[in-house]
Amino acid sequence: MEGPASIKTFDYIGDDPATAPLLKLMRGADGKPTVCDHTWISYLSGDGETNFEITGKLTAGYGSMWGLDSKKPGDKIGPEFTFGITMDAALAEPVLIIKAAWGGKSLHTDFRSPSAGPYELSSFQRENYPKQTGHGIPEDFEQWKADKAQATGHYYRLMIEHVKKVLADPKRVYPDYDAAQGYELAGFVWLQGFNDMVDGHVYPNHNNPNRFDLYSELLAHFIRDVRKDLAAPNLPFVIGVMGVGGLKDESVDMVAFRGAMAVPAAMPEFKGHVVAVQTAPFWSEELAAIDKKHEKVRQMRHFLDSKHKDHANADGKMTEEQKREFVKKFEADLITPAEAAIWKRGASNAGYHYLGCAKTFALMGKAFAEANLKMLESQRP
Repeated sequence: MEGPASIKTFDYIGDDPATAPLLKLMRGADGKPTVCDHTWISYLSGDGETNFEITGKLTAGYGSMWGLDSKKPGDKIGPEFTFGITMDAALAEPVLIIKAAWGGKSLHTDFRSPSAGPYELSSFQRENYPKQTGHGIPEDFEQWKADKAQATGHYYRLMIEHVKKVLADPKRVYPDYDAAQGYELAGFVWLQGFNDMVDGHVYPNHNNPNRFDLYSELLAHFIRDVRKDLAAPNLPFVIGVMGVGGLKDESVDMVAFRGAMAVPAAMPEFKGHVVAVQTAPFWSEELAAIDKKHEKVRQMRHFLDSKHKDHANADGKMTEEQKREFVKKFEADLITPAEAAIWKRGASNAGYHYLGCAKTFALMGKAFAEANLKMLESQRP
């Protein structure tokens, strides 16, 4: 949800006739990102224990703030931009988006909600952590348990505190707020997952279709707790099902994780007011194919540095300059000028960040808004 897609990748959206109309909504007549007149945003983010809020009319720049000035919008977007644009167009009422997002966070610890209870060790952790040996296993088990207890639910609490702070004084973010008119909590969107999916200690039993059942349980608790803590029992809830890897990634673990994310939407208690939106269709296969070639280039650099026996620097005699020239030629032979141009136009980050592709995040935001609006329509008279 943080959103690492650079504004520089907007043009790539216009290259596809299917998404060119969406780009027109994202830009004004002057070519600059659209500024919504009736949609405002408060965004809480940060690094470590240092958190900050930026507010204003919704426009591009309310994505990831890593390394940027924390007092004004940056140069990236997440799903919030087209989500707000879509809401702005559909609703007569003004819209206030409250975004809370931090990179690299889990549901099993960071966003673990109260009714999920304290953090519990998995079978792998119970077996291996007390021994304090092995890759990735804490050296001081008792200290690890104390740190884990403190970290559990920390970002859930920050998120809820921030939402309540904004709602206690909406006029601070939206200057034209009319207290007599009040507000309606109209939806909640959740997009996360990579840190849970790759955690083999918390979710052992690789290649097991039921490996991520715990995630489903935790997400169901999360939905219940958000509604309880915000006093909104039927709050429309959109689950953005993780789409990293796209539709072509049919590995057992990926399929299992996406399935686990979607489970709450099929639970009887959530029928009609929790919806799972698949984001894999929005993944750019074109950019992903180029990214795989970039990975081969990175791998070649590693082989040369490590004097791999099957590669050019097996005897370790290549100079740094020779290695750079070798990799440069390897990359030129592997990636065509046309592919390099496409990559520069459409990508700005790593695969686990959806390649930093604004097209992907724009399609996500639009789909989340449409799902949210459909639930609102079914609830309203």
